[in-house]
Amino acid sequence: MYKLFFNLLFKRMDPERAHHLAFGWIRRTASVPVLRTFVAAALAPRHRELRTEAFGLRMHGPFGLAAGFDKNATGIDGLAMLGFDHVEIGTVTALAQPGNPKQRLFRLVADRALINRMGFNNEGSAAVAQRLAERRAAFRTVVGVNIGKTKIVPESEAAADYVTSTERLARHADYLVVNVSSPNTPGLRNLQATESLRPLLTAVREAADRSVTGRRVPLLVKIAPDLADADIDAVADLAVELGLDGIIATNTTIGRDGLRSGPELTEETGGLSGAPLKERSLAVLSRLYARVGDRITLVGVGGIETAEDAWQRILAGATLVQGYSAFVYEGPFWSRAIHRGLAARLANSPYATLAEAVGAGVRADAPGTGTDGKQAAA
Repeated sequence: MYKLFFNLLFKRMDPERAHHLAFGWIRRTASVPVLRTFVAAALAPRHRELRTEAFGLRMHGPFGLAAGFDKNATGIDGLAMLGFDHVEIGTVTALAQPGNPKQRLFRLVADRALINRMGFNNEGSAAVAQRLAERRAAFRTVVGVNIGKTKIVPESEAAADYVTSTERLARHADYLVVNVSSPNTPGLRNLQATESLRPLLTAVREAADRSVTGRRVPLLVKIAPDLADADIDAVADLAVELGLDGIIATNTTIGRDGLRSGPELTEETGGLSGAPLKERSLAVLSRLYARVGDRITLVGVGGIETAEDAWQRILAGATLVQGYSAFVYEGPFWSRAIHRGLAARLANSPYATLAEAVGAGVRADAPGTGTDGKQAAA
């Protein structure tokens, strides 16, 4: 039914307008208690065997919605109603900004992908912080807050800009993500260089600790898939050195290799997400896990469409997995299908828990792997 609806309506509609329409339906449904309860019972059944703990937070499962869908924290309960175990809001900047000129979101249906150059359009950290403070949660779901640099702020002042957002938002976040990997804010990716990243992450960590009493807010960094292997290693080593809680791998790519869509779409500037990102994101994740092991929590995102994709990320070292682009193509039953598929794969695996499976495809001594660390064929 969703595929029919997509082809008849959404496929012919401007992607950003379709997003706002669909998200509006989700929010309105969640605002009616009886509907919210009914939809959650159908779309968000809990699988006890998938319960997950990451950086001290307990979740119903490992599968969450990546940043970018709910930029301003307006629909967390609606997204939890659809079965996402955690919802990452944002990217939020210190100052409100409109983002890049429209049209700025494109569907590459033949590739099951999206290109976006949204440009961190959001209401600003003060407005989002107030909304989070006033929120009365209908569901217990983990909320991550993804922060980025305001476009008009020069690179030399980036740390202060992130600190402003941190001081406003950290107390409302179950975990905090420093986004230095979007291709749509000029100069942002330069901050991934360790000489820039070290003082930035140190400043954000100190600001979070000053702003929140009684608990330590987990801090993660989100990196690009386009980093060279040596730079991935350098970020991994820095994360261990600074005591970060996690790394999210990966953001969108500026690459366009192997796309089937026509040049009228593939030549659009912006970050590419969805199925074409699958192989590279998995490779980055595997490299990170081989470097950091269990010292840091890894979050796998990029090209995850099916339960098998999510399972492969877990075997490659991800404690948590996230998706976004496939949500556009799969619709509201997507999260339920991922959870059911993960539960089935865990039951048919040599692992008693998901935690045991994390990194099993990389660890040479894990059950079901060969001496090269790759998962043995079933």
